[in-house]
Amino acid sequence: MKTAVLLIGHGSRDEQGNAEFLRFVEELRERMAGQMMVGCFLEFAKPDIAAGIATCVALGATRIVAVPMILLAASHVKLEIPEFLDEARKLYPSLDIVYGCNIGLHERLLDLLVERFQEADTALASQKTAMEDTAIVLMGRGSSDPDANGDVYKIARMLWERTGVSTVETCFTGITYPSLQDGVSRAVRLGAKRIFVIPYFLFTGILIKRMKNRMPELQQEYPQVSLQMAKYFGLHDILYEVVLDRIQEAQQAKSRMNCDFCQHRQLAQHRHFDHDDLAYRAQHQTVGEVLA
Repeated sequence: MKTAVLLIGHGSRDEQGNAEFLRFVEELRERMAGQMMVGCFLEFAKPDIAAGIATCVALGATRIVAVPMILLAASHVKLEIPEFLDEARKLYPSLDIVYGCNIGLHERLLDLLVERFQEADTALASQKTAMEDTAIVLMGRGSSDPDANGDVYKIARMLWERTGVSTVETCFTGITYPSLQDGVSRAVRLGAKRIFVIPYFLFTGILIKRMKNRMPELQQEYPQVSLQMAKYFGLHDILYEVVLDRIQEAQQAKSRMNCDFCQHRQLAQHRHFDHDDLAYRAQHQTVGEVLA
């Protein structure tokens, strides 16, 4: 069986962001010498998922391990990409397609966030401001899926415990709130004298550049604090390590996804119970009797 790894990036209207992703795929291919690897995009850029799968097939792959290089598991990961893969299964019935886990909540990404904070902190180290006067604003992309947004808050809590700063506030670049303005404002009200905005983003793009352009305006609004944005993840050794880990999990059929609070999963459960209400009630009653 000839296996190809299909890395699926989100895609951006910003060509620099797409180029960074493709460069990441190329360098990861070099690190995995001998492993067939193809990069593609979910939207906004080419090649798309269908073209990526067609390339794998043309290269002789009989098995594809598809890994979404997307940080948070919202509708893209839970619904849209699986639909594309299902279409490919119909088109190539003899092709084995394994769907891996997104980048998600990986412990090594927390190490990378800490490193990005320390890099930015070193740049302002001459101010000698204590950690109790320092705040982090963790900036996520934002989603309509509460489960995905909740993951950003979980990471923020873990980042607070690792860094010892006075507070780690959470903000999003769009779709939901709090905004970057909200996150910085809250940190200021809590007494921070230094604020580090740390992007929870893989690569650059329109959103990163838009938020970076907002920083001078926020600095003018809060001249009493030092305000700085740290670097996004980018082509960092830790990110290569995390993606390799996700690939190996998928190859070994050990991929797991945290869907317990996913609105799509809950909707599917409700529909299932509606269609089989009697069976559900019978099971529920049996469990209750046992617990009693």
